[in-house]
Amino acid sequence: MKLVSRSLLKLKRTSQVILAVLVICLVVRLLPYFAPVRAADIAQNHLAMQFSDRNGLPLGTLLTRDQEHTSVVPLNQVSPQFIHAILAAEDGSFYHHGALDMKAIIRAAKEAIHAKRIVSGASTITMQLARMLDPVPRSFSGKMQEIWLSWRLAAGMNKDEILAAYINRLPMGGNIYGVEAAARIYFSIPASELNLAQASLLAAIPNNPTYFNPYEHRERLKQRQKYVLNRMVQEKYISEANATRTHSEKVVFQSRQRGIIAAPHFLFWLANQISPTPLDKGGLIPPFLRGVRGDQSVIRTTINRPLQQFVEAQLQQVISSLAANNVHDAAALVIDNHTGEVLAYVGSPDYFNEAKLGRNDGVQALRQPGSTLKPFVYELALEKGLIRPNTILADVPAHYAIPGAKLYSPTDYTEKFLGPVRVRIALANSLNVPAVRVLEKVGVETFLERLHQLGFEHLNQTPEHYGLGLTLGSGEVSLWELAHAYLTIARLGDATSLVSTFSNSAIPTDAMNRVSTSDTLPNHRIWQLITNILSDNHARATAFGVNSVLNLPFPSAVKTGTSSNFRDTWTVGFTTDYTVATWVGNFNGEPMRQVSGVTGAAPLWNRIMLHLHEHQEPAGFPPPEGLVQLPVCAISGLRPTPDCTSVVQEYFYPEDKNNYEHENQFNLPPEYDEWLAKQQQSNFTANNLRILSPHHGDLFLVYPGEEAKQKLEFKLVGNKSAPVEWWLNGEKLDTKSANSLFWYLRPGKWTLEARSGKMSDKVSFQVELATLKPTRRGFSISNSH
Repeated sequence: MKLVSRSLLKLKRTSQVILAVLVICLVVRLLPYFAPVRAADIAQNHLAMQFSDRNGLPLGTLLTRDQEHTSVVPLNQVSPQFIHAILAAEDGSFYHHGALDMKAIIRAAKEAIHAKRIVSGASTITMQLARMLDPVPRSFSGKMQEIWLSWRLAAGMNKDEILAAYINRLPMGGNIYGVEAAARIYFSIPASELNLAQASLLAAIPNNPTYFNPYEHRERLKQRQKYVLNRMVQEKYISEANATRTHSEKVVFQSRQRGIIAAPHFLFWLANQISPTPLDKGGLIPPFLRGVRGDQSVIRTTINRPLQQFVEAQLQQVISSLAANNVHDAAALVIDNHTGEVLAYVGSPDYFNEAKLGRNDGVQALRQPGSTLKPFVYELALEKGLIRPNTILADVPAHYAIPGAKLYSPTDYTEKFLGPVRVRIALANSLNVPAVRVLEKVGVETFLERLHQLGFEHLNQTPEHYGLGLTLGSGEVSLWELAHAYLTIARLGDATSLVSTFSNSAIPTDAMNRVSTSDTLPNHRIWQLITNILSDNHARATAFGVNSVLNLPFPSAVKTGTSSNFRDTWTVGFTTDYTVATWVGNFNGEPMRQVSGVTGAAPLWNRIMLHLHEHQEPAGFPPPEGLVQLPVCAISGLRPTPDCTSVVQEYFYPEDKNNYEHENQFNLPPEYDEWLAKQQQSNFTANNLRILSPHHGDLFLVYPGEEAKQKLEFKLVGNKSAPVEWWLNGEKLDTKSANSLFWYLRPGKWTLEARSGKMSDKVSFQVELATLKPTRRGFSISNSH
């Protein structure tokens, strides 16, 4: 019995302990809902900033991380006229009641009962502040939450602190919050300088910011101003005569663009670079933002305002000229090669045109880059020794089997093929097939790693996702990333971060220049060669002509790109001093009409480059170190022969010079067969005889009893005007067809020879009897090649 009693007692004590712990946990959990709210607890963190260009010229103010115009000022830096106006309009007895105004509540209740509808509200400024801090549904329970928070605010803050918190959060139309922001945006003055007319108009807006929008509903706002002025008369802040005179006073609102003078996309992007993490924890202002309020410290950016405004104007002109081609949007970026400083940043033709998606930032938007990544795959292949400066690449039809997808057959913009071309011609003319062949040698995974090194952070899918199309723009990158990567070419592999601000007392450089930095890629000789190719105006003449907008009157390297279905056009290039990147397209994804990289983005690039070097031409690019130049045929890159119509100089590694000097002829491998068969007349077809079918080493199967049914075509390419003789195992075939004939398959080993004058070609093939009868018709000949 005693044992049972002890057990019960022990159980009772345990239960009491558990209950006590639960009560403590509940109290701790609910304590924040009972604790007074102090000013530091609700300190505003999304503060507006002022920006200047590199020379101190203003760019704009009042931009925050959430693209809202907000500026925090202490009460003593606000015009008394506005304080009187907002008190009269919203809570005339603010300094004489607590969190709730019981007299106003009783009055409102009586009026509602008498009129059988709500005539007037009874919300105090404290209650309105509570609603700003914690928006709740307009229900009974929501109203109770609002009242409770109001009591907590009144318990932890004095009247001036509550009023200051309130006027700095007032919705003032659009994305403008707080009296300081409104004063600067609407009137270009600080809140401390508001006169009575301006103050009464601003105090009228918060009642219904959309309904009283000063840009769209000026008459409504004037009526509300009259109410505010009458309330100020009732509260004895002003006389009736003063109110009448003030209401008739004409007040000019600045256009909504006046808050930002230049580079709006850049300023919003820059504001977003300041990490919000320290601000969202504890509500305290970090050291580097202290003082950024009211007459806040100015953030000095690297932007050159005159250049910025020039680029903005040129961008609008180019877009206007392309309107008939269904082109609506563009972006541009200008960088100083020596420092990495951003000198101009234009994200769209008109940031403030919301109907045309003007707020979209074309510098940071992710789009398909077309051919602009090709220089990097060639550089990597050269670096790894997979190709050499004098390598001959095949620009001929090619087909790639991709698991889970259709056969991939890259083509060029013109859907024509040049046959054998040198590396210089392939890159300068942006030929697709050679670029894919080079990427196949490099490997997609290896190329993707290099692109990550160059700062392409958004290419974050697997190599299989992009495939061989990566070099043709199957991924998505930003103009910012492209400009950054081309800056690395301009600096000969010496990578650097893009710089957007200068260090000052308010903002640390590290906080504002938080952009990707690539590894240094110091193989100067190869970067010099890539630059030499991209600056070779004659090398790109096949695709672009000699006198295109890419040809500047001073040394410049440039690459264009056009995405699939003509949705994006790009031009990125550099001199020894500047890198300029331009994009022209449509934010909504619509394809442009008859616009490519050279007709879309290139004219804008051309204008900017000419302006940058208007007064001083840039220095020339250094030639590739340690390479020798030797004469080659202009397109094919072969050693010149009497039939070569154009001879140019090409760079070689010194160790390749010996092979070049002892090269007698260049025999095209089988991958050129399809291309050769389609050539009407060329140096390769006119001066050579080539058997296209069968291939050397082919094996064919013939089924028993069907020898008389199965034929093999003997086909060649060459000078069709000259007679051709066919010889099979040393016996001349009797045929009237010079370039093609059909032969019935017979088992055996065969040597086929074609002769025409002094030219000839020979292949060997084999025919065997098959052991099984085919089960499907149409597959009687099996080609092992």
